[in-house]
Amino acid sequence: MTTQTTAPETPSTPTAGTTSGLIGIPPHIGRALATAGGALTVVSTFLSWTWTDAFPGDLTIYGYPGGLQILVLIGGALTALFGLASYGIKGLRWLVPAGADAAIKFAALTAFATAWYTVLSISIELGGLVNLEPGGFIVAVTSLAALLGALALPFERPQPDPIDPDDTSWEHFKHKAAHQWETVKAAFASGTARPVGKLPAYAEILIIVAVLALGLTVFTYGIGTQYDELFVGFLITAGFGFAALNKAGLINQASQITARHQSITTCGAFIAAALFPFTQTDDQYATLGVYILIFATVALGLNIVVGLAGLLDLGYVAFLGVGAYAASLVSGSPSSPFHVHFPFWAAVIIGALASLVFGVLIGAPTLRLRGDYLAIVTLGFGEIFRITANNLDGTSGPSLTNGSNGISSIPNLDILGFDFGAQHSIAGFTIGRFANYFFLMLIITAVVVLVFRRSGNSRIGRAWVAIREDETAALAMGINGFRVKLIAFAVGACLAGLAGTVQAHVTYTVTPEQYLFAGPIPPNSAFLLAAVVLGGMGTISGPLIGAALLFLIPNKLQFLGDYQLFAFGVALILLMRFRPEGLIPNRRRQLEFHEEAEAPTVLSKTGA
Repeated sequence: MTTQTTAPETPSTPTAGTTSGLIGIPPHIGRALATAGGALTVVSTFLSWTWTDAFPGDLTIYGYPGGLQILVLIGGALTALFGLASYGIKGLRWLVPAGADAAIKFAALTAFATAWYTVLSISIELGGLVNLEPGGFIVAVTSLAALLGALALPFERPQPDPIDPDDTSWEHFKHKAAHQWETVKAAFASGTARPVGKLPAYAEILIIVAVLALGLTVFTYGIGTQYDELFVGFLITAGFGFAALNKAGLINQASQITARHQSITTCGAFIAAALFPFTQTDDQYATLGVYILIFATVALGLNIVVGLAGLLDLGYVAFLGVGAYAASLVSGSPSSPFHVHFPFWAAVIIGALASLVFGVLIGAPTLRLRGDYLAIVTLGFGEIFRITANNLDGTSGPSLTNGSNGISSIPNLDILGFDFGAQHSIAGFTIGRFANYFFLMLIITAVVVLVFRRSGNSRIGRAWVAIREDETAALAMGINGFRVKLIAFAVGACLAGLAGTVQAHVTYTVTPEQYLFAGPIPPNSAFLLAAVVLGGMGTISGPLIGAALLFLIPNKLQFLGDYQLFAFGVALILLMRFRPEGLIPNRRRQLEFHEEAEAPTVLSKTGA
């Protein structure tokens, strides 16, 4: 007996396999509406949106966009430019190498989401729509018109799976919902970006410089947002705007160009990062910058353990603590029982070696375990370190770490007569204490990147990847799995200890409570692991960007109070649902999650 399955027939909906939009507007009218709506949205940002300056950003001025208006202007400009490029206008076709329709939809969504967020914020905070000026109503209408026009652009609808007539109504509902979701995904899907032709070397380098300058501008703007509404608007614009550029194919083409000049791109990225303190008027945001670099450096060290070797380490922050404690004990702190003051280079060596020794001591008896068992053991090590440091106070144990009070009053560094605690003037710019440590951490980050890159491309790096992919097969091919994993564990611990030596001087005090498994303030083991997974395991830039986001976003979301971690967790769940390979995945890992993606012609030794 066979069960007949039939395809669903809904006369009122477009036929599968045909091209049509999500909204029943003729495509040519929708394209014109999206383009004109984007242009009018840009114009509306030059109008007054509210009558009072009680709303942050002062949106009362005509002819000069400010605050959230600038973000809406960016979304409207992208929508208008992609719309004009879709008409094949000469000089604009390079903007959409992967097709314009999906890029228009995300750009219109950028303008709409930011504009309506602003309008609703004004109405709620000031007490109603009566507080809106005509410009506020105009931007709401024009951004909505642009989005409706973009959703009318045609796309090829997916074929629905057959339905079994004997299924329950719940199964029918799930089937219909799944098909509708596939239709929405198809509506926002883009084509494959055409390859970038060979350009003159100077032209490609100029493009790399422009990309890095754009990245520095976006980061500087985001870290310098002065009020909560502006930062939320920045997240909306940056998220949807990046998606629009990605769907247009510009991100793919930029990646192709940077891949041809990896050394130049890496050096340029560090130069751009070094310019960050010069973009600030005071030391306030350099503070965030140096903490982000410490967090990112430790995350990159963890990436060797998790991303390359595939070892799940849940107590990695303890190695950061070992390095910080070891350096603080020999750096002249009055709380240190040793009462010695070694030069910085000696403290760095002691901190890195102490973490390396702890890595070997912990790894030697535990790395014969796999998977969840190894994760539980490393989690236990992290907690044992914190509790031990808390008990070495002279009462519960030997007097070494001063217990919960920690090692305090750690003096500022003085390297070759350069006092890191004093302000210095460079080319007319005043560089404060945290900017000094920012430059030092940038050098250490460069060292860690060099170690990661060289080790990943070495024979031991290929052995790490083999262990990560299939340990049993790697052992069968003659790889000494225990030795290879122990090296990864030791190298990762050493790099964390290196960052810990600087952290001790930046924070003045080292306490056990700084090195938790999880907490609202990074770095902790949970946030470090999230930075690696979020950014992209096995890559260099992935953990750096993931760490920057995971440190910056919670710092800026403090206005949410008790709901801060809840909102942050929801955002991570959504990201892992829709982009499980991370923000900047290596090509091999991307293929694991997206089988329909085109296979790469060449894979590097680490799959990056």
